[in-house]
Order: sequence, then structure tokens, then C-alpha cells
Amino acid sequence: MFFASQSPLSFIAHLLIGGVFVFAGLRNVANRGSLTGILAGRGVAFPGLMLAAGIVLQITAGALLIAGLWTDAAALGLLAFLAAATLIFHNFWDHQGPDRISRINGLASNVALAGAFLLILAQGQ
Repeated sequence: MFFASQSPLSFIAHLLIGGVFVFAGLRNVANRGSLTGILAGRGVAFPGLMLAAGIVLQITAGALLIAGLWTDAAALGLLAFLAAATLIFHNFWDHQGPDRISRINGLASNVALAGAFLLILAQGQ
């Protein structure tokens, strides 16, 4: 369904959820050097390619959610992205002190976003 046929509340929800990923993807473009290094350090094969794929997924799926197009596919793609990103970037078990707390907060945010994607899938929109 295209965004013009969504209810205003549904459009706002999709805008907020999708917008987070469009913003994050664009931010990741600016930080690709350090993010590629983190991916390589965590043992991810082809870190530059994987980062590029993740950025494309974030921006594309986020934009699809905003537009209300192919929302099930976008939500599923971002659920998979969240699972991988959480394991790679929010590995609180490897950290102590404030860094551990920051990573736990990132994990909690990703769990909440996963819940939002499950709601989108449950509603079929």
C-alpha cells in the first residue's frame, strides 16, 4: 500500500521506524572506515562488502517502510539486519563499565525495534 492510502497514525509509525534506518544508513556511509574496521575485527568476511550491503538494506528497507510499500519484506530484512548488527556491535558481554552499559542500551533499543517489525508483520501493512 502506498503512503497516501495509509491512516495518518500508521504513516507516522512507518515514518518513525523507517526513518531511523534511513538516518542510520546515511550515518554509516559517513563512518564506513571505522565500521569496516570493526567488522573486520569481529571476523566478518568481506567487511567492506558486508557493510555496503547493510547500508543499502537500511536505506532501502527504511524508505519502503516510510512509503508503505512491501512492508513485510522490509520488516523481515530489517529484522535479519538487527539480529546480525546486535551480535556484532552490541556485544556487551565483551565489555565492562560505561561501554557495557552503552551496548546493553543498544541491545534494548534493537529488541524494541524488532518488536515494532513484528507488529508490522502481524498487521500485514
